[in-house]
Amino acid sequence: MKDIKVEKLILNCCVGESGDRLTRAARVLEQLTGQQPVFSKARYTLRSFGIRRNEKIAVHVTVRGEKALEILERGLKVKEYELLQKNFSDTGCFGFGINEHIDLGIKYDPTTGIYGMDFYVCLTRPGARVSKRKTRTGRVGYPHRIQKEEAIKWFQDKFEGVVLAKAH
Repeated sequence: MKDIKVEKLILNCCVGESGDRLTRAARVLEQLTGQQPVFSKARYTLRSFGIRRNEKIAVHVTVRGEKALEILERGLKVKEYELLQKNFSDTGCFGFGINEHIDLGIKYDPTTGIYGMDFYVCLTRPGARVSKRKTRTGRVGYPHRIQKEEAIKWFQDKFEGVVLAKAH
């Protein structure tokens, strides 16, 4: 009952501008996942970055199930199964970024270019739906929540990964 599994994997590709580069980044995420990505808008205007409020600046997609594990495996292979201690949150989730999407096994296309992306993994235990469902919502007890140490141990067991204290 306390076994940990991947609830979802969120892939985020922030371009910082709307237009052609953003649609090409959306095409990369669609190639990778086979799902239609969603566009994110800027919350406020930043003149130094050249973005306006409500301008589409990023694209993201949420993947669940076996496909999420398969894409996560490819992303961790790029990072050589090495993550930092600070990559893990207190709620038992973790995230990391890659610089080039072509490292994931997607063939390079000169018309598309190269995009980096963020991976964010949400871990869960059976019974977590109790706090999310619409009727008869309850609370997940503290012993059943995932702590940082449990997420690190799960990562080390599942992927034989290495968790470093600091970047070298």
